[in-house]
Amino acid sequence: MAGREAFFVCHSCGASFGLAEARHRCTCGGLLDVGGLDDAFSATSLCDDAHGVFRYRRLMPDVIDGHWRNATMAEGMTGLAELGLGGVDIRCKMDYAMPTLSFKDRGAAVLMAAAKASGVVSVVQDSSGNAGNSIAAYASRLGIGCEILVPEGTSPNKISQIKAYNATVTIVRGNREDTAAAALKQAEAGRYYASHVYNPMFYQGTKTYVYEIWEQMGGRLPEALAVPVGNGTLLLGLHLGLKSLFAGGAIGRMPMVIAVQAARCAPLYRAFIGGKRTVAPVVNEGTAAEGIAIAAPVRGAQMLEALREMGGTVVEAGEEDIIRYGTLLSKSGIFAEPTSAATVAGAMAWAVGEGFKGTLALPMCGSGLKSLH
Repeated sequence: MAGREAFFVCHSCGASFGLAEARHRCTCGGLLDVGGLDDAFSATSLCDDAHGVFRYRRLMPDVIDGHWRNATMAEGMTGLAELGLGGVDIRCKMDYAMPTLSFKDRGAAVLMAAAKASGVVSVVQDSSGNAGNSIAAYASRLGIGCEILVPEGTSPNKISQIKAYNATVTIVRGNREDTAAAALKQAEAGRYYASHVYNPMFYQGTKTYVYEIWEQMGGRLPEALAVPVGNGTLLLGLHLGLKSLFAGGAIGRMPMVIAVQAARCAPLYRAFIGGKRTVAPVVNEGTAAEGIAIAAPVRGAQMLEALREMGGTVVEAGEEDIIRYGTLLSKSGIFAEPTSAATVAGAMAWAVGEGFKGTLALPMCGSGLKSLH
């Protein structure tokens, strides 16, 4: 397929670099995107020889072509479960039904296939748990050494799972931002940084989330899509996927996109409602939704750009509502992490406030088993 010989391009200055370079940002300090990719969605985009994420590999850079079969564990194509709450037609995308029990497998499978193609033998990554699990699993599957840095207080179950994949776990004293700084130090020293934040190949995997919904709903999307937002891995992937569908004529307009943050750690929410172009750091006051407790999101400005381009919005969810909706999900048979409950809480508050009567899809990002302490 033409237009798949992609490259890294700086979001700030436009400089370009080869995908094989062990680079996590531009020489100007800017963040990297994938450029040169023609990913307008069409019926010919689909690959019948693959299930889930790699069914859409013709919409991804061709660097993955030689290694996707070795990387894949049939991640993706998760079900859409109906959930009726308060008269709102909610469809839960069951993304915790993945090999490592979280949606991060979408991005990790693609990123690590690309890393293998580039001859990478060892990677480092920082995570609050789920992304670390995913990178560790796919690194092990592809024979790549792996060290995962996690902040103190990370769920023991997540740490145990990372270790099970034969990865080295380093617990960093401090918060999520301290952990990212420690990983960046290794990256600056030349180690391959398999970051779900800095490495844009990750978003080539998370964009498949919306392709699947489009297929599962018979060639259409729901009127609204809600996603949890910390570092923005799903939001930015969603943005790429929606642009791809629109460019190919698969959709005629953008659905309403609702980004949800935990009220105790909501820098994007504050910047959005304040009409800002950049996101100022906040103090993480502590939230059960640890997966989105990012006080200083690196791609904050990019997330604001994406939301405004899509005509979306940002809402916040309070702790009491996170716990309450977590209980309601469990009573409905869905045992998900608090981050997913936060998404439901924020989406419901938005839907009630707007008098929304359509269909709203949102992800169950991680299994509740991961959050047990």
